[in-house]
Amino acid sequence: MAEQRRIVVSGGGTGIGKATAAAFAADGEHVTIIGRREDVLRAAAEELNDTYGKGLVDHVAADLADPRQVRDAAARITAGGGVDVLVTNAGGNVAAGHDGTLEGIADGYLRNFHANVLTAVLLTEALLPHIRRPGGRIVHMSSIAALRGPGSYGGSKAAVHAYTFELAQRVGADGITVNAVAPGFVGDTEFFGDRATPEFIASRVAQSLTGQPGRPAEIAAAVQYLAAPAASYTTGQILHVNGGAALGR
Repeated sequence: MAEQRRIVVSGGGTGIGKATAAAFAADGEHVTIIGRREDVLRAAAEELNDTYGKGLVDHVAADLADPRQVRDAAARITAGGGVDVLVTNAGGNVAAGHDGTLEGIADGYLRNFHANVLTAVLLTEALLPHIRRPGGRIVHMSSIAALRGPGSYGGSKAAVHAYTFELAQRVGADGITVNAVAPGFVGDTEFFGDRATPEFIASRVAQSLTGQPGRPAEIAAAVQYLAAPAASYTTGQILHVNGGAALGR
């Protein structure tokens, strides 16, 4: 029987993060989900434990853009041992619009940087000394927006790409791989909020070559591939999963 790995998934209470946690739990891995909302995390952990087995999933609530909270969360996680797989999924387009003023534009860029870059970088750096060597796997969640915008959100995800490349070079000699998954439009998530009208969804689906939206479980499968013990030769890569809405490059 394979050794049970310890998995950490940020933004694991809903959407792609929850689907990713479910995929690992279904394989009997121990999963810690992290996010800001204690009630959402608790409900998700209880649901996953009921489905896949008691004690497989636990949770830690923290604002991952706050260094102090990240440090405390990392201490709680690593008190139980090292980490085999880290998936940094927390974030989203938290500043989809602005009022047109320079102050509003600056606020939007800073908010998306905090939500998407700091949440990935701070948690990764806090856990990095505890990632298994060799064999550790780090997977960041990016977006098709890194290729084509919108500006503040796309820019923040492009920064995640740069961090992925830099970190892969830094830890490759330790036997740790670092990659990112960049989804296109994915249905059944909270990501678009009130913007997700039927017309909006139809317009996004129409951008794909397959005429269908992505599913959280499909993105989770891409994460699992990059996190697999056998995936030791894939590092410093961005895996695009977008139905052909943006062609490979």
